[in-house]
Amino acid sequence: MFIIVIMIENIGNSSTEREENLLIVVAVEEYSRRHGLPAHETLRLFLKFGITNSIRRCYETLHTQDIYECVDFAEDILRRKSA
Repeated sequence: MFIIVIMIENIGNSSTEREENLLIVVAVEEYSRRHGLPAHETLRLFLKFGITNSIRRCYETLHTQDIYECVDFAEDILRRKSA
């Protein structure tokens, strides 16, 4: 997780951006656990399909939900983009 935090933490400077980035890190970690993938592969997948940006755009709603909802959100995006 350390590498992901460094990669994402360097993107934003405001406290909101840092909170968005931390939500992304947690979503990456949980998605990785759920699917048995290394975190760096999950991050690459999230970046490739725009999931990180989608999480940022929906942060106001997602941060109030259980982390599993955020991962379900990511899975839904992947399903729609893979179809």
